[in-house]
Amino acid sequence: MRSRIYLFLFTMWILILLGGGIAVVILGPVSLSGFGSDSVDMYVTSLVKAVIAITLVVIWVLILSKLKNWIFRREIRG
Repeated sequence: MRSRIYLFLFTMWILILLGGGIAVVILGPVSLSGFGSDSVDMYVTSLVKAVIAITLVVIWVLILSKLKNWIFRREIRG
């Protein structure tokens, strides 16, 4: 039981670090242009970054939910 819970916690922290790394290293420097003025470009860039970040969070939550369900199903079965 304990090893599976530690596996879940380890996976959770890896996903948190991976998501933060993606956000800082890949999403941070992204800049879109060609939408008109600089302020419009800034808003479009922020919107795209926000959508990508929210999508990553949803994917991470789904992965952790599946892992949690797998761990507890195995515990209930014995």
